[in-house]
Amino acid sequence: MKQYRDTFPEGFLWGGATAANQVEGGWNEGGKGLSVADCYSFDQTLPKERWSDQWKRMTVAQVKEAMNPDSTKFFPKRHGADFYHHWKEDIELFAEMGFKAYRMSVAWSRIFPRGDEETPNEEGLKFYDQVFDALKEHHIEPIVTISHYELPLVLSVEYGGWVNRKLIDFYVRYANVLFDRYGDRVKYWMTFNEINSNLRHPFTSIGVIEETCENPEQAVFQASHHQFVASAMVTRDCHAKYPDANVGCMISYQMATPYSCDPDDIQMCQEEQRKTLFFSDVQANGRYPDYAARMFRERGVEIKMEEGDEEIIAAHPVDYVSFSYYMTMCATAHPERYETTGGNLFSNAAKNPYLKSSDWGWQIDPKDLRVCLNQLNDFYHKPIIIAENGLGALDVIAEDGKIHDEYRIDYLRQHIEQMKEAIRDGVDLIGYTMWGCIDLVSASTSQMSKRYGFIYVDADDMGQGTYARKKKDSFDWYANVIRTNGEEL
Repeated sequence: MKQYRDTFPEGFLWGGATAANQVEGGWNEGGKGLSVADCYSFDQTLPKERWSDQWKRMTVAQVKEAMNPDSTKFFPKRHGADFYHHWKEDIELFAEMGFKAYRMSVAWSRIFPRGDEETPNEEGLKFYDQVFDALKEHHIEPIVTISHYELPLVLSVEYGGWVNRKLIDFYVRYANVLFDRYGDRVKYWMTFNEINSNLRHPFTSIGVIEETCENPEQAVFQASHHQFVASAMVTRDCHAKYPDANVGCMISYQMATPYSCDPDDIQMCQEEQRKTLFFSDVQANGRYPDYAARMFRERGVEIKMEEGDEEIIAAHPVDYVSFSYYMTMCATAHPERYETTGGNLFSNAAKNPYLKSSDWGWQIDPKDLRVCLNQLNDFYHKPIIIAENGLGALDVIAEDGKIHDEYRIDYLRQHIEQMKEAIRDGVDLIGYTMWGCIDLVSASTSQMSKRYGFIYVDADDMGQGTYARKKKDSFDWYANVIRTNGEEL
């Protein structure tokens, strides 16, 4: 029987998280190639409710515009928070907060600019050598996402994205280069960021432009199958080279609850849950869940597998499960009856009258984080890392020159309290990396003004500013949380 634990375990991985495509910049330096993330522009003249539209649905015309060297559009993710030139300063700030871990990603197109080369880009490899060496110097454990919304653009435009099985070989080659180069300094890997988001924004996640697909769902699930196989292959390879390494999966988990006790709402809730958990079911359990057969049939999906696919998925499940958590959703079969909400992620979720919302309409639900943790623990019986959790807000520099973000402190405090409750419930929670520990470009809206960080970056939505760093009030608060291992909130 598992022993009762009252607080966070010794060695808990407190830290922060970023993604290369949102924080690095340096898009045309060091031999880097274009990625799908580099195609997202920002037009501040559009109404606010349309800022995330392009993220959800990319068109062929938009990709061509992004590839045009004479385009006059502004592409924020090409600039990020300029970590490419500030990495040393930023890691020193993370160390000052006492980070035990830093969840980051490697930009695939910085290592293989096209994605299909046989030889990696040495200049890109040297950049990450510096980053990993600095993290080691400051005793910060890197948790590295191998692919985080930055598929090399060539693999989308010339190969059709992950629908093309050739991408398995390209990804396995890329991952093994990372293992060979950095495996002595990295113990925790994640194969794909928010893999269930393949359903919501296929261009960002799998390089698929929906208007080119006769059946977009067929394309999404076929691409996902190829990612499942690739994930299993690199898990196998990583364990062969570094037996003590840990390879995990990662999902976006905005848990669904039925809006009412109407049986239709309850059924819709289960279907929404399965859209998310299908992906972690395959990667953590090593098999397609039983409900997948009906799900595919009703969507007109037929997965094309090669001999050995199911065997390798079964033989090499992930070591741990990780997820992002920002909000919950109320599932209903009758959205026309209710006020809907969902921020940038859900267009037909009924608004929960018991919850407050962020500046971007994301409903804040700390208590359901405990439910999510227990559910994942019950389903998979594996260690869990909360890979992302945070509050995007409009931070303002006050007259005293400081950023008083007590609203962020309050948000994080409430969520950490529920993490502790989940640990008391028996959940094997081993890490928490707060999202956007330094301000970066939003994934969904491509804005800089949607700020998450403990560290303010002087840049606006159009990339204007000095990019100087400034500590917010939450900086010192989180440093104390880490110092006391979550006892003082």
